[in-house]
Amino acid sequence: MPDEVILIDAYSQIFRAFFAIRMLTNSRGEPTNALFVFTRLLLHIQQTYSTARGAMLFDCGKVGFRLELNPEYKANRPPMPDALRAQIPVIRTMAEAFGWPLLEEPEFEADDLIAAIARAATDAPVRIVSSDKDLAQLVDDRVHMLSPAAGNAGFEERGTEEIVKKFSVPPSLIVDYLSLIGDSSDNIPGVPGIGPKSAAQLLTQFGPIEQWIDHPERLAGSKFEKKLAGTAELLRRNRKLIQLRQDLPARFRNLDALLHRNEPDWNKIAGLCREYELKSILKELPPDATADPDDLFAAAAAEPPEPPRPEEKSGGMVQGELF
Repeated sequence: MPDEVILIDAYSQIFRAFFAIRMLTNSRGEPTNALFVFTRLLLHIQQTYSTARGAMLFDCGKVGFRLELNPEYKANRPPMPDALRAQIPVIRTMAEAFGWPLLEEPEFEADDLIAAIARAATDAPVRIVSSDKDLAQLVDDRVHMLSPAAGNAGFEERGTEEIVKKFSVPPSLIVDYLSLIGDSSDNIPGVPGIGPKSAAQLLTQFGPIEQWIDHPERLAGSKFEKKLAGTAELLRRNRKLIQLRQDLPARFRNLDALLHRNEPDWNKIAGLCREYELKSILKELPPDATADPDDLFAAAAAEPPEPPRPEEKSGGMVQGELF
């Protein structure tokens, strides 16, 4: 079986990295908090899930068809902080140094690209690095989520069993579940009076939305009858907003080329760590990558010392010595 595919939801992890440590700068006063945490994430993935196939997926502006459905879609999100925006270019450079293809496409959110690639890569297991609950709809026996654990303690792998434990519904009902409760992070309003517990109970008792949305009599006499009265249009719209696209962009059809990862360029990674003063990460890189080629003393230390010449005396200096 080919190597598993690792798909990284880029901005979800970059924002998480930025807010994990708020005040971290280098000696030049440049913010490095997101770069530091994100580089640690990349290093952990490399050490734990080393694979030759994968990609990092980025959002590419707002998606027209979702804005047509709801002009207020994601309108509640504040602009990217300047301190984070300043780190995006070097974060992208660092990701490329680790060998990750960086993919983005107009009219596709990163989640849509992840969904399309996960469904198209039918020959191998897929691991999605994200905590975004929308992506839980993709989970099955082959597709799992890797959600960064609290305290930077690795990943929590979530398959079908873990999704059911977390949401009380299987992945196949996640779109309906989120349509009912709404998603405040995307500015999608849910049905008033329906929360996570009641949404799970409703779907368990009466089945998917499509089984009763046009047959309200099936809810007659239940505690949900009045709450769901007149919500058909809202629920249909929410399902379209939350359902992820699974059509690959035309230029992404060659999956083997698209998902090919290069070997990490450890020297470039080390150079970036030195430039941005990520000293603790530098210590975790392969030894061959950490010696600074511009550091005379580091270069000298890599060579075995020459035996003293007979004319040298202990503690003396000979011509040509630096000190």
